[in-house]
Formats: sequence, C-alpha cells, structure tokens
Amino acid sequence: MIRINEGYEFPIEDTLFVFALDSEAGEVFNDKNKLITGIGKVNAAMELTKEIYRKRPKLIVNLGSAGSQSFHKGDVICCTKFIQRDMDVRGLGFSLYETPLSGVPPVLEYGLKRNDLPEGICGSGDSFEMNHSETVYNIVDMEAYPLALIAMKEKIPFLCLKYISDDAGSEAADDWAVQVHLASEAFNRLLFL
Repeated sequence: MIRINEGYEFPIEDTLFVFALDSEAGEVFNDKNKLITGIGKVNAAMELTKEIYRKRPKLIVNLGSAGSQSFHKGDVICCTKFIQRDMDVRGLGFSLYETPLSGVPPVLEYGLKRNDLPEGICGSGDSFEMNHSETVYNIVDMEAYPLALIAMKEKIPFLCLKYISDDAGSEAADDWAVQVHLASEAFNRLLFL
C-alpha cells in the first residue's frame, strides 16, 4: 500500500508511476506499474491518456525532476497547483496562463497533499528553464500540468512529487545532469520505506 496521508491509501498494484525519463525512475520502479512518457507536455499527455485507457489506475503518481529557486537541490516537493507557463493569449483578452475557452482557471488546483512535504506550485512548459524569474510558480518542469489536467478530467486521484535537481538558473543543465540520478532513491525513501 502507498499511504499518501491520513485519508488516502492505495494498493501499489493499482498505482501508475509516471516519469518523463527512465533516468528519473532508476531501478527502484522496475517492478512497479511504470510509465515513461518522454519529455514535454504533448508526449506526457499522449502517453498518459493511452495508459489510462489500457489499465485505468486508481492512483496516478507523477515523479520527476524539476528546477526551483525557492527550494534547495535534493528537496522533494509535493505539487498541488499547476500552471501552463508557456500559455499566453493575453493578446486576445485572456489572462496569462489561461487556456482560452477551456473552463480551466490559469492555476489548476488538483492533487493529493503529503503532510510531511512542503507544497509547491509547478509551472510546466516546453522549454528547459535556465533564467527563472516568475513568482506565480516556484517549481519548473516540462510535464506535470497536462498529467494533472488529465487525472482531474478522468477523476483519478493524483500525487505529484518533484525532486529539485537545479535552481532553474544559468547552471541548471549541469546541475540537472548530476542530480537527476538521485531522484529515484529519494522517491523510494518517501513512498516505500
């Protein structure tokens, strides 16, 4: 069983663990229901949708690396709010980050909380952030927003944990390359030990 908090427990065999890259999963998740989506919002959305219709999990857990200037390298953060950071249709009168005519607010609030972890707001976009200065979100990644949106629309509980691999600054690429391999062990300690 995976215990999320006082109110939520799920069987491991009914849980889908979603990663962008196999390097984020390491060997820890080889015997679990693991999905590797590939990088980016479109790949994440496509692969998760296919897997939902194949297996219909009772819980979706998105685990992966992310950048942040608000948290420290090696921290694991629970994300319960999500922003599509590259959505900008203000020229047509919509709010920044709002997907026009979707009925979804600019900040999507969907996800289970882990009381033992700090919470973050994840800004997902199809770019590797190396000059982060936005204050509306404090974590950057490339896949969480569509995963949360699909889980919400499919009414499947969703847990998103991000391992901070870099500061989303000028050294982000070098830091990420070193830190990404440590993510799976951090997730293992939180979820299974």
